[in-house]
Amino acid sequence: MSISEEQNALDARPDRLTRGLKARHMSMIAIGGAIGTGVFLTTGKAVSNGGSGSATIAFLVIGFMMYLIMTQLGEMATAMPVSGSWSTYAGKFVDPAFGFGIGWNSWFSAVITIPTEITAANILLRFWLPDLPLLASICISLLFLGLLLVLNIVSAGFYGESEFWFAGIKVVTCAVFIIVGILTILGVLGGNAVGFGNWTVEEAPFVNGFSGLMVVMVTAGFAFQGSEYVGITAGESENPSRDVPRAINSVFWRILIFYVGTIVVISFLIPYTDPNLLAASSSNVAMSPYTIVFERAGLAAAASVVNAVLLTSVLSAGNTMMYGSSRMLYALASEGKAPRVFSRTNARGIPINALLVSVCVGLVSIVAAIYGDVVLGWLVNISAATGFVKWLAISSSHYRFRKAWLLQGHSAEELPYRAKWYPYAPFLAFTLTVFIFFAQVIPGPGGELNWSDIISTYCGIPVVLVTWLGYKIVKRTRVIALKDIDLSEVKADRAERL
Repeated sequence: MSISEEQNALDARPDRLTRGLKARHMSMIAIGGAIGTGVFLTTGKAVSNGGSGSATIAFLVIGFMMYLIMTQLGEMATAMPVSGSWSTYAGKFVDPAFGFGIGWNSWFSAVITIPTEITAANILLRFWLPDLPLLASICISLLFLGLLLVLNIVSAGFYGESEFWFAGIKVVTCAVFIIVGILTILGVLGGNAVGFGNWTVEEAPFVNGFSGLMVVMVTAGFAFQGSEYVGITAGESENPSRDVPRAINSVFWRILIFYVGTIVVISFLIPYTDPNLLAASSSNVAMSPYTIVFERAGLAAAASVVNAVLLTSVLSAGNTMMYGSSRMLYALASEGKAPRVFSRTNARGIPINALLVSVCVGLVSIVAAIYGDVVLGWLVNISAATGFVKWLAISSSHYRFRKAWLLQGHSAEELPYRAKWYPYAPFLAFTLTVFIFFAQVIPGPGGELNWSDIISTYCGIPVVLVTWLGYKIVKRTRVIALKDIDLSEVKADRAERL
């Protein structure tokens, strides 16, 4: 296609995405978004900060919350598949100003995760290159960022296909890690059986008491971020009513098993005092718990291979966040909540301008390359906190969506997919999220607050507050009455139910 022909195509379809994602793409995109730095690096941070017991409890609780939130989002996404997903639902079912604030918060949460994943990739490189020069680290960050751009700029189908194979590698890696870990715990590999020794080291299994558990909850929240991106893929799915429920059901259980299995293996084999864990107060080079376990199992050669696989896996998570953040900005622009220029797509249906903005934010990884682990910790906390706000929006939007649906004379059976335990599930997910979010200010056993964690956790919140309240003041919006919520776009087709 010539330049003029491509420009004509661009002008003919300036703000349309293409439906090029299949069911298998959607499942793997959700897995790819959730399995990255969270499982390969910050699980070590969780054990280091809270001990084995706190880490296990935190990941189980957050996993349960994630299931509730994914099913709630799934109900809305199958009934009304849009690329804006939860921000669009917040604006339609709660308040336009709320949707505006959540949209910008969600974009910020996703886009800040891109430099997080790139920084994690740099940390994994230290396994082979512990003395990597600063300039080389910066160049590698730029190389990784360029790779993510290429994977996202071709087409939605190409992105989905690449993520399918990337995520497949992650699934195999997690499964092999858990198997090797269990064999090491039982003494089949690495010598004698381990036992519960690491669960009783010093302050273990509950390091720093309740406050330690709450800190680990934030880490676990970051780890599960990305699972909900199956909702965004609904806008580019070939058959949302069929594919979204399947993706939700398959993805959740895989992610939960991998995360909890990883935490259990780490808890048995690595003490929380290990200086190589990400959050350890040591000058040692941070390593992935996966690499540590393979080394201690007597599989040093395999550890190097695993580290290479982890590198591709972390970049895969960045790939998903590059996709998600560009679609969020595209949706905001399409709804008039961001400059219209970001709603323009190229001839292949890619929101190119929105994608380039995500790339620019990814340049933060250059700063992270200079300051390393400290910046990664801040990025993780910022992303987790803004992600919790996103979950609050999903639960509140779903509660009002179902309530309006019933009030306006419809039955729940008409919906293509129904979330379980309504109305208790959205209320429980909302309450737990609020509690975890604000419990970060609870002092530790010594009565001291970790101001670094507190500031990094809450510093992203002004994004949603300023945009939400600013829009509300300027546009004078109100919470939409349930009887006035527009449900005309809902696809209520019983024939499409699973």
